[in-house]
Amino acid sequence: MMRCASLAFILAGVMLSNAPAQAQKKPPQADLEQCAHCHGDEGIARDTEVPNLAGQNEAYLVNQLRAFRSGARRHPEMRFMSKTMTDAEIEAYAAYYTALKP
Repeated sequence: MMRCASLAFILAGVMLSNAPAQAQKKPPQADLEQCAHCHGDEGIARDTEVPNLAGQNEAYLVNQLRAFRSGARRHPEMRFMSKTMTDAEIEAYAAYYTALKP
C-alpha cells in the first residue's frame, strides 16, 4: 500500500513539473501574427495555395518545419520563417496549430 502511495506522489510530481513546459507551448503572439499573414488567424488560410494548419497532425508539422529549416523542403518564405527556429519553438508551433479546430 505504501508503494502505491509513493508511486502516486512521484507521478503527481512529474505531472506538475511538466505543467510549465505545457504552458509555454504557445508561441509568442507577435510570431503567430507573422504566421497569420499566410495561414490565417485561426490556422485557416485565406489562399487556396497555402495549407491550413489548424488541426493538422503535430508530427507532420514538426517534420515539415524542420525540413524547411534545413532546406530539405524548398520554399523561400518558409525557409526564411523557420531558419532561426529552435526545435522547442518548432514543437510549440506544431502543438499550437494542432490544438486549433480545423
